[in-house]
Amino acid sequence: MTTKKTVKTDPGGAAGEAARTAGGAARDAAAKERRSLLHEMLRIRRFEERCVELYSAAEIRGFMHLYIGEEAVAAGVMPELGPEDAVVTTYREHGHALARGIPAEAIMAEMFGRSTGCSRGRGGSMHLFDAATRFYGGNAIVAGGLPLAVGLALADRMRGADRVTACFLGDGAAAEGEFHECLNLAALWRLPVLFVCENNQYAMGTALAREHAETDLALRASSYGLVAWAVDGMDALAVSAAARRAAEAVRWGGGPHFLEMRTYRYRAHSMYDPDRYRTKAEIEEWRRHDPIDALAARLRADGDLGGDDLAAMDKEIAAEIDGAVKAARKAPLEPVADLTRFVYSERAVRP
Repeated sequence: MTTKKTVKTDPGGAAGEAARTAGGAARDAAAKERRSLLHEMLRIRRFEERCVELYSAAEIRGFMHLYIGEEAVAAGVMPELGPEDAVVTTYREHGHALARGIPAEAIMAEMFGRSTGCSRGRGGSMHLFDAATRFYGGNAIVAGGLPLAVGLALADRMRGADRVTACFLGDGAAAEGEFHECLNLAALWRLPVLFVCENNQYAMGTALAREHAETDLALRASSYGLVAWAVDGMDALAVSAAARRAAEAVRWGGGPHFLEMRTYRYRAHSMYDPDRYRTKAEIEEWRRHDPIDALAARLRADGDLGGDDLAAMDKEIAAEIDGAVKAARKAPLEPVADLTRFVYSERAVRP
């Protein structure tokens, strides 16, 4: 008769300890990532709130379109892109620029029209640009960035580069011809483009349902052969997970992808907009789903955000923004003698 031996495992042994250590490290990394998302969203909002003050004091002039309420999209998508990837965006791009890594000082100087700005003070709020981070605008024309993104992606494909071009667009762009032409070409040629549609429910003052017979923009994108799905754009973690999945698929030859980020802007379309096309009740309803408040609450519930942590973040961010404003105020304007520079390329043209 054979006696069956019982093998006992020791949960307190080396293997168990290693498993607990690995699990703890993974949890710490996840908590750090979520805190970073919260910090970036708060940074974008505080930067823009300060811009409102400066605009009201006439220190910032021209057009200005605020991103307040939509911070989860920029904060969630940008970390999933590599430094060699390209970003093309819209005129509501302060949040994208900050999250991409353009210094707040360079952005604020641009808003002030100073020569130290990321576009030498020539572009202002609507035309932020930074070659070092492959941030190709800031484009004032609705849907104007889509052809640029398709062109960048085509160049990468022809060079054999494993890059992704992230193209941010608004729901209003879906009514433009470039939207249909560019999605069709991207799908036809299987270009490495990640289209990120920030559907904030309004194209200037026109509600989505008043402009589009089909309001499911992900469904419309899928009709061109793109992989597309809708995401809760007020949930930074959902945005991050969707962007990671889509960017990886695009990078490894999965063709263009389209993410419809369903989000909302709390402020008017621009600083000149009287905002009479929606009710205060509607705005307040969306505010109940504020992306910053929601993530902060989750972190507190999980024990990853202490009582004073948010205040400490705010203090750090305020110091950064104060420094950016001081530097912008001191920065020089571009000399009048340079007014016609950069109209044409200054590089020598080889025969």
